[in-house]
Amino acid sequence: MKEVIQIPGAPSPIGPYSQAVLVKDTLYVSGQIPVNPINGKLVEGTIKEMTDQVMQNIMALLEEAGMNEENIVKCSIFLKDLDNFSDVNEIYGSYFRSNPPARETVQVAKLPMDVEVEISCIAIR
Repeated sequence: MKEVIQIPGAPSPIGPYSQAVLVKDTLYVSGQIPVNPINGKLVEGTIKEMTDQVMQNIMALLEEAGMNEENIVKCSIFLKDLDNFSDVNEIYGSYFRSNPPARETVQVAKLPMDVEVEISCIAIR
């Protein structure tokens, strides 16, 4: 059985998908973009500010599932411009105290709502 994780602490989906889905001990977090869940607006500013909002959204979903960053085993980072890699890496890395998860980072032509960054992850209890 799967349990849909839907909370006000993360942005509402902009399409036919769930914020996250928990299957047994595995949480699949949909790609998060820099949307402020309080006002539903895109975070404007630097790529660091945008990445921080994305990571906050992910952390809120993990918390709802009774997990934290240490449970993340895999992340996928999608960037509109790979030249932002080091800035994204700096913020992303600050969320992992030790033993960061596996991941890939790729440049893509376009992301939902024309954002600069999107991150998805898989976490296991």
